[in-house]
Amino acid sequence: MDALSHKVALVTGAGTPSGIGWATAQALANAGALVVVTDVEHEPGPTADVGIDALAAAIRGQGGDAMAVPLDITDRAQIDRCVAMVSEHHGGVDVVVNNAGTSAGARPFLEITAAEWDASYRVNLKGTADVCQAVIPTMTERGGGSIVNVASTGGLGAEAGFGAYTATKHGVVGLTKTIAAEFGRAGIRCNAVCPGFVATRMHTEATERLAAAAAIPVDEMAARRYEAVAQGRASTPDEIAAVIAFLAGPAASYITGAAIPVSGGTPVGL
Repeated sequence: MDALSHKVALVTGAGTPSGIGWATAQALANAGALVVVTDVEHEPGPTADVGIDALAAAIRGQGGDAMAVPLDITDRAQIDRCVAMVSEHHGGVDVVVNNAGTSAGARPFLEITAAEWDASYRVNLKGTADVCQAVIPTMTERGGGSIVNVASTGGLGAEAGFGAYTATKHGVVGLTKTIAAEFGRAGIRCNAVCPGFVATRMHTEATERLAAAAAIPVDEMAARRYEAVAQGRASTPDEIAAVIAFLAGPAASYITGAAIPVSGGTPVGL
């Protein structure tokens, strides 16, 4: 079913194959959207199967429609150019998934540096807000749209040792509710997906850091973290992407201002 047929969807932070953005872009393409995949530019790696160009090629190879646009969401001028280019070529933007994020400042509170506070704020919160500000006018012109912000269960509660990350993800939830309240009558819905543990590189790195601090094996630390998860495991990126695609589409037409945990039963107070 092409629930997003003839829709234009922009996904930030989509260049990592094991990430939520990569899986989301594919899910939106499978739903019929033309997907604009974005991420910061990196130096070429040892393989050709990573990055936004590879993702766009993979989507097209599966019969979908995609274009790749390098984008650093900490640079408002880049955001404006990206949205203008998409609008010029495709008429505007109907769906935005703000997935780009950083784990900078995901450490005990007293250890967070000024640089980590700045990076966490600029990417996780301000970058997300800037993308929203840039796309809302074109969404309004097109009669509405759907914004899905990727927050975290850390934006609903807190887990010790994730300081600035948790603070900025709470900000993303507040931003989501503000946009929903202000632009609902313009036909714009805005929701936040709040993943718990997801089997991504960021999650693996956090588990390794916590294991090192506790001087225990990584597997043991992972088991400890999953003790509070009703399903006893981390999710896959595809499981998060499925919820994002639902919120982006017409089946979620009366859902806005929600912050939805997708956490396998992880208590949101963690």
